[in-house]
Amino acid sequence: MNKIRNILTLITWIPCCAFADSYLISTPNTSLLLEGDKGTDLNILYYGSKLADSDMEQVKNSGLAIYSQAYPAFGFGYNPETALSVLHPNGELALQLVLEDYQRENREDYELITFTLKDKKYPLQVKLNYKAYQKNDVIEIWSEISHGWKKPVTLKQMASAHLPFMSGDAWLSHLYGDWGNEGIVQEELLTTGMKVIKNRDGVRNAHVCHSEVMISLDGKARENSGRVIGAVLCWPGNYQLRVDCVSPYNYAFFAGIDNENADYTLKPQEVFVTPELAVTYSTQGIGEVSRTFHRWGRTTHLANGDKPRDILLNSWEGVYLKVNEEKMFGMIQDIAALGGELFVMDDGWFGNKYKRNDDNAALGDWTVDREKLPNGIAPLLEEAKKNKIKFGIWIEPECVNTTSELFEKHPDWIICPEGRTPDYGRGGTQLLLDLSNPEVQEFVFGVVDNLKTNYPELAYIKWDINMSLSSFGSSYLSDKEQSHLYIAYHRGLRNVLERIRNKYPNLVMQACASGGGRANYGILPYFDEYWTSDNTDALQRIYMQWGNSYFFPAMAMGSHVSASPNHQTGRNIPVKFRFDVAMAARLGMEMQPKDMNETDRNFSRKAIETYKKIRPLVQFGDLYRLISPYSDKGVSSLMYCSADKNEAVFFAYKLRHFVAQPIPEFRMDGLNPDASYRITELNVPENSKPISVDRQVFSGKFLMEQGLRIPVQKEYTSRILKLDRIN
Repeated sequence: MNKIRNILTLITWIPCCAFADSYLISTPNTSLLLEGDKGTDLNILYYGSKLADSDMEQVKNSGLAIYSQAYPAFGFGYNPETALSVLHPNGELALQLVLEDYQRENREDYELITFTLKDKKYPLQVKLNYKAYQKNDVIEIWSEISHGWKKPVTLKQMASAHLPFMSGDAWLSHLYGDWGNEGIVQEELLTTGMKVIKNRDGVRNAHVCHSEVMISLDGKARENSGRVIGAVLCWPGNYQLRVDCVSPYNYAFFAGIDNENADYTLKPQEVFVTPELAVTYSTQGIGEVSRTFHRWGRTTHLANGDKPRDILLNSWEGVYLKVNEEKMFGMIQDIAALGGELFVMDDGWFGNKYKRNDDNAALGDWTVDREKLPNGIAPLLEEAKKNKIKFGIWIEPECVNTTSELFEKHPDWIICPEGRTPDYGRGGTQLLLDLSNPEVQEFVFGVVDNLKTNYPELAYIKWDINMSLSSFGSSYLSDKEQSHLYIAYHRGLRNVLERIRNKYPNLVMQACASGGGRANYGILPYFDEYWTSDNTDALQRIYMQWGNSYFFPAMAMGSHVSASPNHQTGRNIPVKFRFDVAMAARLGMEMQPKDMNETDRNFSRKAIETYKKIRPLVQFGDLYRLISPYSDKGVSSLMYCSADKNEAVFFAYKLRHFVAQPIPEFRMDGLNPDASYRITELNVPENSKPISVDRQVFSGKFLMEQGLRIPVQKEYTSRILKLDRIN
């Protein structure tokens, strides 16, 4: 007889005395069903729409139960892919994990279920954790590995989680790209064999591939229909995602730290905790999966996710490394005059003995260059305060140039095998500091701590990283721990970031990594946002922001209005189009107000004022992707709706321009079909008239089923429409 434990009252850890056959783990709309007796395999039977207790027997009797080990280990049975592989001290490789214990803890926001698995022969155990959020349809899964041997055990493979699924037509959606072209959507059919997504940069793990995927179970991904599993691995280092299909219909998904050259020596009494894998399930297509991850991200995995993001001007494309006091004062005054809220002084402000006039010197020497800023940073903070805006600064504390005072004092702090010449990065002199070393961790923490101590009103830090973990080797780690470096680096970084967040919880920080190299939920709990890409071209940003929106909320994506012609592509795009694209994320500016004509300056001022009004919708609303830029229709559209469906903001862009080009009608989504909405066009250029639907009233049903014919005849036409419910 099955005994189901659904504890509804708030309790603390209570170990179970008798073991049940079935274990139901549920969120508001999803369920994961497992089964296993003490001393036997723990199996996953089902993951999908929410089950009632009475549904569990139906799952088993229907023939749809999966019956796949919850955490397959190497050594016994036929497991073509495994979650765990170890080398015991006596040289044996086999594991045979069976269920030993079960615990359930209920808290206000989530339920934590822990299964303890033990090897039948040796003193090795795995605690398999499932954290089910009660206000959001996300379950986080991770494992904790430990042993009772007197000698170390070598972890050869240590996945966070395994999730089996069945489908006759499974498709995978994931993100790939490169510098300047991050977050591009890739969709592909999953066939028999193995699909592997991995990143081995060591530091920046969102270039080339992302550690997030969506698996569509009913054919190619659709926005609003079809069963979809979404999965996000919360780890900023090397990772590997595997989808294995050894026979049609049966798939096994594994996610975790990449084990290539990363064997881990697990000491007695030590517990190895894997990164969490966050999963969700939807019957309403990939759009609902995205909205679920956005809500989960804002509430659990994004620093200060309940606070609106400021509109900023960054100095980088204005002066690059040619920072000086006069120009910084001018930029502060200029962005304040446009209604901006923050100015960020980018790279080039530091260096004493060695000057930061090029990208080949001074990293590590975080002292003000008195030739560029003779009065230091304090007057800039005062000028910002006088203009009623905030002030921020750029740092790259994980790196050092060989041409620096820091490197002269601590050449042993870099990542490189002893006696070898390192591979150099940016500028031909850049190297990565070894964050496995506690002394280095203290130094990196001190970079931020000293800035905040000296300048308490410093409000924002752009934290950059422009280096891979190459020249593999650590002078701090022991000979037997060299393979720990990929993991130890990120543990050290996490220690630093946790200290910073504990001491400065309200400091806003951006994760920049050669552009979008750190768009990852493993790093975002310590950062308020990430820099989406160094490519600020508005047309290309439409594609990148679309892809990033699969998993990340708009408030996390820094999107800046840049100069025309664009510095990366040379493309000339009207200022309205550039603003309309950036306003669909966290609005900022790279182009300099002093270089703009009066017409563009006036438009920018009004656009910033407009963004402040729609900011709550964009940064906290529910996203509905409408026409994909990948659909080859020549246009793209999306919208954000308030949770109560009383307000919405709609964006439309023309992507290519041909004579007599057919333009589809623009249908909306996320509205109340029984409500009526008044439409107002925003960002209308000076001496232009709003489109014909401006001030007109339409029912939500009509807008979603019939849509609007919106004029976008000219090249680089864009429209923003505000919808307000009137009944």
